[in-house]
Amino acid sequence: MAKIKSQQVTHHGQTWVDPFSWLRADNWQDVMRDPSQLAPEIRNYLEAENAFTEQHMASTESLQQKLYEEMRGRIKEDDATVPANDGAFAYFADFIPGGQYPRLMRQARSTDEAASEAATVLLDGNEEAKDKAYWDLGATTHSPDHKILAYATDDKGSELYTIRFRDLQTDQDLDECIPDTRGDIEWASDSRAVYYTKVDANHRPLFVYRHTLDTPVSDDVLIYEEKDTGFYVGIEKTLSGAFIVIKAHDHQTSELYLADAANPSAPLTLIAARQTGHEYELVHHGKDLIILTNSEAAEDFRICRAPLDSPGVENWKTLVAHKQGCLILDICAYHNLLVRLERENSLPRIVIRNLNNNEEHAITFAEDAYALGMQSGYEYDTTNLRFTYSSMTTPAETYDYDMVKRTRVLRKRREVPSGHEPENYVTRRLLAPAPDGEQVPVSLLYHKETRLDGSAPVLLYGYGAYGISMPASFSANRLSLVNRGFIYAIAHVRGGKDKGYHWYRNGKHTKKPNTFSDFIAAGEHLVGEGLTQRGRIIANGGSAGGMLMGVIANQAPDLFLGIIADVPFVDALNTMLDKDLPLTPPEWPEWGNPIANKEDFDIIRSYSPYDNVTAQPYPHILALAGLTDPRVTYWEPAKWIAKLRTHNTSDNLILLKTNMDAGHGGASGRFSQLKEVALDFAFALKITGCEETQPLS
Repeated sequence: MAKIKSQQVTHHGQTWVDPFSWLRADNWQDVMRDPSQLAPEIRNYLEAENAFTEQHMASTESLQQKLYEEMRGRIKEDDATVPANDGAFAYFADFIPGGQYPRLMRQARSTDEAASEAATVLLDGNEEAKDKAYWDLGATTHSPDHKILAYATDDKGSELYTIRFRDLQTDQDLDECIPDTRGDIEWASDSRAVYYTKVDANHRPLFVYRHTLDTPVSDDVLIYEEKDTGFYVGIEKTLSGAFIVIKAHDHQTSELYLADAANPSAPLTLIAARQTGHEYELVHHGKDLIILTNSEAAEDFRICRAPLDSPGVENWKTLVAHKQGCLILDICAYHNLLVRLERENSLPRIVIRNLNNNEEHAITFAEDAYALGMQSGYEYDTTNLRFTYSSMTTPAETYDYDMVKRTRVLRKRREVPSGHEPENYVTRRLLAPAPDGEQVPVSLLYHKETRLDGSAPVLLYGYGAYGISMPASFSANRLSLVNRGFIYAIAHVRGGKDKGYHWYRNGKHTKKPNTFSDFIAAGEHLVGEGLTQRGRIIANGGSAGGMLMGVIANQAPDLFLGIIADVPFVDALNTMLDKDLPLTPPEWPEWGNPIANKEDFDIIRSYSPYDNVTAQPYPHILALAGLTDPRVTYWEPAKWIAKLRTHNTSDNLILLKTNMDAGHGGASGRFSQLKEVALDFAFALKITGCEETQPLS
């Protein structure tokens, strides 16, 4: 039981008491940079919680190890990505047996597969991470002349990346390094200057700088400064190589600038000044820009063309018209071809347009539900498109597609060394009726031998925020549950864009409660269809999906046997009232601004999980946190668990596990991450009484 140190809080004329506010470190900015700065009282509490969780999960230690070995057995340890051509070279990443981290590799460009034997190691993540509790590789990019590798690393999990430069001729890092960056890097055309984004004291990426090799970092030139702390800044180089795109954005508005990659001293070009609710992206094509925009009421976006020398909105001419219900997700322009990734009726597709004659065709697929991804590559003057395909039963496949000949070549199929037979599994999609009549898609995966008589336990996953959709893609890890008789389900709730942009719009801000009722409706529908029973469902979600977990724990505790909340955003009201936290100002368009708006305050307070914990029987709950997490600070799950303990009237487990060496993404390293998944799965198996269940073949 955490100590209670009540603090009185007053906003909009309402006063309440926060009993666990002391768990928020006053020096959180220092802790992000140096975790040893955490106050001993807080550290002792978190470590005591970890010991408490370890004690109650001790009976599953052998199960966790078995799950870990199963999941590791599905990983091809000596794996590699398909090489991507760039000029005289081809670049790829590989893993070595036992290696936790990737190696960045380069080989001479060749169509001969045997040429991979002569590949050169540019950066070995295993060597770089040696003796570090946490290590993450951010952006990496080679210079246009292929002589220098710029790379960014984070060794605390706080997403504060340090940029370094490696001379690929000597295999030595240059003396200069740039700390406290967001981790994105783009080269100017001269292979001497690089652009990067830097964060402020509160961890917000607000600055774009230009650094020139062999000059002091203190002399770096400020290219762009964002004055509105509600906007973040990012950078991206056009595939043509001609421009660096500077992107200022929040969750509903964007503003883009072009920097001439060949003339770093040239002034920036503003494309379209920010207007609330206007989102746009661009790609460069010859004398034009091609722009993906939701302007002119194009809710699901349209594609426009604008002249490069006068790119203002008044010159945007429609190239692909808006089609309601067909959401355009991404675009990529090659020399004579435009590619777009779109989704209609919850299914993605890739469409190629010949920019010379405007003829179009789509790449077709056989399965009823699947996931697609595009990889633009390095080269602009090509007819080759690389894409990835998977489904809930089909491991990821990488294809090269000739956009002119309309032929595809399978370049890589993900191997599952321990074996995987897709025909042993069934995938289905149901539609669950929401309280307001909307139909919520629910994707299911289960073993063909699983009994569908209501006895099967269900793990029901949900997210529902920021317009992020949950693809029907393959996951080898979830097979460890499915093989033990679980039905794995994904609720495609409002807040994502699974059914178009309106699906997102109707699950954000004042309509956020739809996300929660959709998820509950999905669970009720699984019961109503006879697939499971009330109290036989385990809910799972992370980050913003962790908020969803907190809400449904308060609103429908009897529907769920257990809840697994990964880095959960559960102290929503206090966080949205704290303007100094890294993400708070940019998050206001998503959730509302409770500081400035009484209605927003009332809505957030009505569902904020921490503020709505009441005396009632809660299901089993496992919460996972990261000490250096800048997105969902560690004290949110810590406060939530502490309050649940004081109010829970059941004997169910209420557990917290804080990774003291990591942040939002949990443990680094491809094998270490599996141990955290194994803990989640062991918790699910323990509370369902399936600890001893042997996996189906």
